[in-house]
Amino acid sequence: MEDNLSKKFYRIGDVAEILNIPTSTLRYWEKEFTVIKPKRNAKNIRVYTVKDIETIKMIYYLVKEKGLKLDAAQAMIKRNRDGVSKQFEVVERLKAIREQLVQLNIALDSIE
Repeated sequence: MEDNLSKKFYRIGDVAEILNIPTSTLRYWEKEFTVIKPKRNAKNIRVYTVKDIETIKMIYYLVKEKGLKLDAAQAMIKRNRDGVSKQFEVVERLKAIREQLVQLNIALDSIE
């Protein structure tokens, strides 16, 4: 998942591309998770904030990576959002560190 979020608002297609998930999944999750509340612009087009995208990343982590069912993920977020958020942040940092180590290993192999 990409972390280069420089704009203030993102359209659904942009968010789907950033997170590498279909727009239909975003629409479905919007119906299922009360924590996803994108604003609508004057043309009634969904616009997501960076905070919305972070929430969706957290849901993605719970559903796709941890394998929770939607209702279990929803309950977990409602019960302990800060704990889930911190756990998600740790996992993301560990993934970034792992990627750096892989790149370092590739660089070391190319020297030999």
